[in-house]
Amino acid sequence: MKQKIRYAGFWIRFLASLLDTIFLALPVAIVIYFVSDGNWFDFSQYKQNIMMAMHGNTHALDKQPLISMRWELFFEVATLLTTTLFWKRWRGATPGKKFLHIKIVDAKSYKEINNIQAITRSFGYIISTLAFLMGFFIVVFRKDKRGLHDLLAGTVVIYDEACIR
Repeated sequence: MKQKIRYAGFWIRFLASLLDTIFLALPVAIVIYFVSDGNWFDFSQYKQNIMMAMHGNTHALDKQPLISMRWELFFEVATLLTTTLFWKRWRGATPGKKFLHIKIVDAKSYKEINNIQAITRSFGYIISTLAFLMGFFIVVFRKDKRGLHDLLAGTVVIYDEACIR
């Protein structure tokens, strides 16, 4: 008997992303901040901006914290590699997706994604973001709930029925 495929919609995917930010990207960021010896992000400027804003200064955001592009690039690559490793290890899931019982699969076969799809999908996030986040919001309007990054990579996010039972 063939299983009915249930596509994961916008809000469940948004929640999975939020969980991945907390459990995947944040730890990577903390490690990189300390490895960079604090040179990745200027927290002193950030704290100064907060203090100015709390005292009602309308120019609090005039000067933004400096970011080292070398360390920023290192963070982006480390996050991409970590995400890809989770996709491979957990068959299309990151910690957030695993917790919510959803996974990324090939859009045609509904089987595990390959490395090219994983990398294409990761870079597709950049395109989805640069298009004023519209690449993510199109999930709301499509029957198959695919975002721009899914369309580029030939993937779809579905409920992992094996985990739900």
